[in-house]
Formats: sequence, structure tokens, C-alpha cells
Amino acid sequence: MSFAAPLALLGLVLLPLLAAAYTRHQRNRARSAAAFAAPHLSPSFAPRRPGWRRHVPMLAFAVALALLLVAVAKPQTTVAVPVEHASIMLMTDVSGSMESQDVKPSRLVAARRAGTSFVDGVPKEVNVGVMAFNQTATVLQSPTTDRIAVKSALQRMKSSGGTATGDAVRAAVRILSSAQGVDGKAPPSAIVLLSDGKSTKGIQPLTAAQEAGRRHIPIYTVALGTAGGTITVPRQGGGTETRQVPPDPETLRQMASASGGQAYQAADAQRLSQVYERLGSQLGRKNEPRQISSLFAAAALAFVFAGAALTLRWFGRLI
Repeated sequence: MSFAAPLALLGLVLLPLLAAAYTRHQRNRARSAAAFAAPHLSPSFAPRRPGWRRHVPMLAFAVALALLLVAVAKPQTTVAVPVEHASIMLMTDVSGSMESQDVKPSRLVAARRAGTSFVDGVPKEVNVGVMAFNQTATVLQSPTTDRIAVKSALQRMKSSGGTATGDAVRAAVRILSSAQGVDGKAPPSAIVLLSDGKSTKGIQPLTAAQEAGRRHIPIYTVALGTAGGTITVPRQGGGTETRQVPPDPETLRQMASASGGQAYQAADAQRLSQVYERLGSQLGRKNEPRQISSLFAAAALAFVFAGAALTLRWFGRLI
């Protein structure tokens, strides 16, 4: 919690002074009572002493004063709110290596399922698009708030071919930059990029990531798979061969850093779902300060009423 007018809190130093003045006043009353009549005669003219009860209403008033001073300082807390008209492009590598089963039941199936979790976590006001890429980039769904359409696009992803990560990022940046906001400017955008291997075609991925950074489009990368991942591919002349398909987390980390995003790794389906759920709740929201002065003012009023009610009940007066 922070304060928009913190200097008002200096008024809290008055509370100890008021407490000291109240204590001195009570002692003076006791001395005056002793001077008026001998202590052993007090029960005859004041048979019922209020004791601790006489201090409770004043304590309530002191708490109310403290709360009012805090309210004047304009306390505020930070809350996450949806970013209006924001767009997120969910990019998934669908090259042949996504058939590897080191992530059960396969990298591609795990990516589909995690993508659905991601969509469920994104605020409904945020547009989400789906792009699949191998040696070429295919927009399966333009950014939209229609979650059914987005989930349907995720199910249409199929794996084949090589990987051109840089070209795909450049295409996604072009799409997100062309979106029009309410003020004529491109709305806040981000890319979530899942890849399970090295880029083998097109422009350098880091070059594309730097372009995204210049356009203020952060890339959140997810390296999927394990170093021991393999796929079976046809061999020239007949038969098949097993090929290693390790992920390339270092390149993805560099891309995230260059664009202002973050990099993650997922070696299994559970970890991938956790990453996507986290990103889904994080992206499309921004932190905004919200004043909560009214809460402190209301609490102060409650203490004032409580103090007044106790005074009336116990002593038949307000003060």
C-alpha cells in the first residue's frame, strides 16, 4: 500500500501527545476528587465507579482519528485490471519435431491443451489470435475476443516441415502493429511463442525479436521438450531413421530479452500448462493504483459511532 499524500501521516504524531494529555487530565481529576473528600468517604457519594469503561469510548475516538488521518493521506493499493483492446498472438511451432513424444502424449497435443488453458486465463476483453508456423507462418485465427473460435483454431494445428521462427515473428508483429486502437494508435500487444527446436530457415530469430522490441511488442517464449527428444523420419532410399530434436532455449531466451518479454522452459505437459496458465493471467492486465481512502473513512466513522453508543449506554451522555 502507498500514499498519494504521505505528509498527512505526520498528523499521527499528535496521537501520543493526545494520549499523554488525556492521562494527565485523568490524574488531575483523581487529585481533585481526593481534595474534595477523603478517599475512605468516596463510596458514600460515588458508590459506583466506571473504572475501565470510562476509557473505552476515548480509545474508540482515538482510533477513529488515526483512521481519518490515514484517509487524508490518500492510501492506494495496486490492482490488476484488463487492458482495453489489447491483443495477444499465440504462436506455436508446428514443425515435424512437434511429433516427438518426450512430452506426453506428444509435444503438439500438449501445446494444444496448454493453449486452451492459456485462453481460459486471459481476460475476456483481450483479443487473442492463433498462428501456427513451420517453414511458413499461417494465421489460424486473427486476434478476437471469440474464445470458441480461438480454441477451434488451436485444434486445427498439425505438424510438418521445418522451422522459420524469425519470419513467423515478423509476420505476427506486422499483424499486431496494424491493429487500430480507440485513439488511432496500435493497442498494447504481446506475443507468446512456443518452439521446440532451432530455426532452420528465414531471417534470424533475434533480428525479428529486436524489431518486435522496437515496436513495444514483448515476446514471451516457451522452449518445449527435452534434450533427449526424438522423432522417426523417412530415410532416402527407404526405411526410417531416428533423429534428435532438442529444444533451443538459449535462442528463445535471447529473443525474449531483446523484445522485453520473458523466457520459460517446459519439459513436460504439466509444466507447459503451468507456464501458459501463468501467462494467461498475467498478460492482458496492467497494474493500476486505486485509492481506498473511503474504506479508512468508513472505518473511522464506525469507531466514532461505537464510541458514542458506549458513552450513551454507560454514562447517558455523548462525551
